[in-house]
Amino acid sequence: MNKTARVCAMAGVILTMSGCGGDAPDRKEAAVGEVPAAQEPAQTAAATQASASGAPPRAFMQCRTCHSAEPGRQGIGPSLHGIIGRNAASTAGFSFSPALKASGITWDRESLNTWLEAPVKMVPGTRMVMGVRNEERRSAILDYLETLD
Repeated sequence: MNKTARVCAMAGVILTMSGCGGDAPDRKEAAVGEVPAAQEPAQTAAATQASASGAPPRAFMQCRTCHSAEPGRQGIGPSLHGIIGRNAASTAGFSFSPALKASGITWDRESLNTWLEAPVKMVPGTRMVMGVRNEERRSAILDYLETLD
């Protein structure tokens, strides 16, 4: 496992151990580093309004472990600003895996939804190991990513 994958995996362990992981039965069903859906409250009108105002939804907190929404600000993962319509592995200033570079993916809502559900399944050999199995949470994240242009 390379350094980036180890750091992301450790971030997932930290999130789980910090009380974000919910009850033990939910942890077994969650993807590595994912906050179980049972811990995530249903999206409220206030959360919907926050997304409309450009504020990240609660579901995006998992993404913030590795990614920034600010242009040009790289972390463990690349900035997600302007990701919609961008070719995978094309963010300047970030070192991507050879697998993602060779993927030929252009990020749109459908490809990002598949990616967020199971990145390693979509692109074997990628460095992103965390997924978001809950469809409602993925949708909230995608809604937010569409505002980052």
